[in-house]
Amino acid sequence: MNTQGIISKEELLKSWQGHRALARRVIEKFPEKELFEFSIGGMRPFAEMVKEMLSIAVPGLESIVSNQIEKYDHNLPLTTKQELLEHWDADTPKIDALFSEIAVDRFKESFKIFGEYEFPIVENIQYFIDNEIHHRAQGYVYLRALGIEPPFFWERY
Repeated sequence: MNTQGIISKEELLKSWQGHRALARRVIEKFPEKELFEFSIGGMRPFAEMVKEMLSIAVPGLESIVSNQIEKYDHNLPLTTKQELLEHWDADTPKIDALFSEIAVDRFKESFKIFGEYEFPIVENIQYFIDNEIHHRAQGYVYLRALGIEPPFFWERY
């Protein structure tokens, strides 16, 4: 029986990792050139959005776990699709490990993530997830515009 609320800590992590697995498949679908250059309506290329996602998840969790506020840094020197995927894959077990270090009772604790946004830790984590979903959706739009069928959004595992 779940005594932590509607969704347990473990279920939240599983859901997040499912979204990340789907986002990874979106990255894989992009041709190299379009990943770094294609944009619509003034939006950034998808590679820049991926770098943002990578700049938030693990660094954000590291800040929460260490209880030290770190500034946001989006300047990842990743210049190929392979580098993006390797970084993504390396971050996946780090998210599991860091997430496991956050005690459930800390989830309601206020934390000023990246020195800018002060919310309960659970809301910061939800922001990390929402940000990934938001940018993944932009990737879907780009893929459709390129004539590429994106992965089914419901296949997260």
